[in-house]
Amino acid sequence: MASEDSWLANAKRAVYKIGGAAKRGGHLIRGCRFMQVRLAWRGMNSNENQKRAEERSRDLGELSSGGESGHALGATQFRRTRPLAVALLFLAVMAQAEVFYENPVIPGDHPDPSIIRVGKDYWATSTSSEWGPQFPLLHSTDLVNWELSGSVFPQPPAWAIGNFWAPEISEFKGRFFVYYVARARGGPLSVAVATADKPSGPYLDCGPIVAQEDGSIDPVPATNENGDRYLVWKQDGNSRGMPTPIWAQRLNDDGTQLVGPPKELIRNDAPWEGALVEGPFILKRGSWFYLFYSGNGCCGEGCKYAMGVARSHALLGPWEKNPANPILSGNQTWKCPGHGSIVTDERGRHWFLYHAYSTDGSIYTGREAMLDEVTFGADDWPEINHGQGPSVRALSPYGVSQRKADIGFSDDFKERELRAGWQWPQDRVPAYRLEAGHLLLGVGGRTNSLVGAVLARPTTTADYVASTVVETRNLKPGWAVGLCAFGDSHNAMGLAVTREGLITWRRDKGAHRKLAGPQAMPGEKIYLRLTARRGYRFRLSASTDGYTWKDVGEALETKNLPPWDRSVRVALTAGGAPDAEGCFDSFSIQPLTAASRVQTEH
Repeated sequence: MASEDSWLANAKRAVYKIGGAAKRGGHLIRGCRFMQVRLAWRGMNSNENQKRAEERSRDLGELSSGGESGHALGATQFRRTRPLAVALLFLAVMAQAEVFYENPVIPGDHPDPSIIRVGKDYWATSTSSEWGPQFPLLHSTDLVNWELSGSVFPQPPAWAIGNFWAPEISEFKGRFFVYYVARARGGPLSVAVATADKPSGPYLDCGPIVAQEDGSIDPVPATNENGDRYLVWKQDGNSRGMPTPIWAQRLNDDGTQLVGPPKELIRNDAPWEGALVEGPFILKRGSWFYLFYSGNGCCGEGCKYAMGVARSHALLGPWEKNPANPILSGNQTWKCPGHGSIVTDERGRHWFLYHAYSTDGSIYTGREAMLDEVTFGADDWPEINHGQGPSVRALSPYGVSQRKADIGFSDDFKERELRAGWQWPQDRVPAYRLEAGHLLLGVGGRTNSLVGAVLARPTTTADYVASTVVETRNLKPGWAVGLCAFGDSHNAMGLAVTREGLITWRRDKGAHRKLAGPQAMPGEKIYLRLTARRGYRFRLSASTDGYTWKDVGEALETKNLPPWDRSVRVALTAGGAPDAEGCFDSFSIQPLTAASRVQTEH
């Protein structure tokens, strides 16, 4: 795919040059109507290209014997120009070659994504759960290449203690809103809102606007048939074994408070929906409102998530559920798809950004952000990928190649700030600073836990290799500095450098165990490496030069690492004492390619 754009540009230039040469030679080809050829780019499939070129050549032959009056080519003249015509045709066909993207469009743990278009720009955000900073902000101009630009909240709102879920980014009358979920201190799951002048922020938190006793989650704003703004959300009844109504209630003029009575739109009453319906999104198309929603269990190995749709001529109903529900279910490549939002491009096409688990990486890489077009049939019901589940590969919305540059990540700590994308447990912000090409990561006097300070990156594939370099000169007794696979503070495993040597360790449901070591490895710099296969099989190793590696401890399996709603992260850690501080030279996490598989085995 990397050379496709330049190849097509050269093909187009060749068409013009050959066409010009033909005209100068007196062989002016007119009246030939080229049928639109939609050629899938499949690495130059010569058989398919030759077949299509021959079909178009027959079309030319037919036109050459008739065509428009005064412009038809005679048989003799056509025989002379046939090679040129075929060459022109082949290049024209190839100039129409289509560009594809592959899912996911945002790899790694990005559950419950939402999206808006602002002019030619797209902005998205997603659930951050128990990781800070809260709610990543991502930007794109083509829907398939995304860059992390910041976060909604660099610091968590003071009223909230966790469960930062389901942010819905939106625009209304020139203002930008993020409606989101968090758990109130001493209270239930609540829907709150933050506002900004620009989609990139900064956002000002306005606090909770609805907090039912059994929890309020998954908010989305919608505008009714009269232009009034409403908030739609889920009552979290399934947390208490109760039904889960989807409610709508009018918003005040500035979109920060609810007014008037709430109205129930739908609830879980179909077998496929199981214990819940959630993740609503409202799309207005023609005279219909469409309520897209997800049903059944969202997360973990046993998830059964799928997406359905209902429609109504008025926002407050009555709503009719599609008899073909669910319209989006899992397939051999992706499972448990759902909970997203729909954006409409400049051409009026509707694109659904949602999440799904890879059947390969599964819960270990998390719920990744997917893109598919929503189309409508003659019966005015929507469908996605012809009902075949999430697409593996589809036409790029803007004909732009997908870079896939964000699969791997590295940081040499030579900038003034950490590279975008680093995360930390939201209730334990680490003390860190960058000095002279080093990351200094400190516990800050709070705990003697081995994972007292954590800086992490999400994983984006099931097979990967992560590495770091630890400076050992200033290590004090009791300190442990290292690299780990991190689910949460109660479930993790890793490799650490101490004054006494290398140790491996793991935590299961908060119970800490040392597995191996201390193993002596002298040197002022120690290279640490973590190799993962299938997301849960790990090998830990170390080196004094970054070339010759020695395994530390036995291979480990850790299927318990990811919490029910999150993925595994790879983390730099410092701990063992309240004053512990680690010094790191670099960090890298990369997909495990065939070449790197061989290297990591030696």
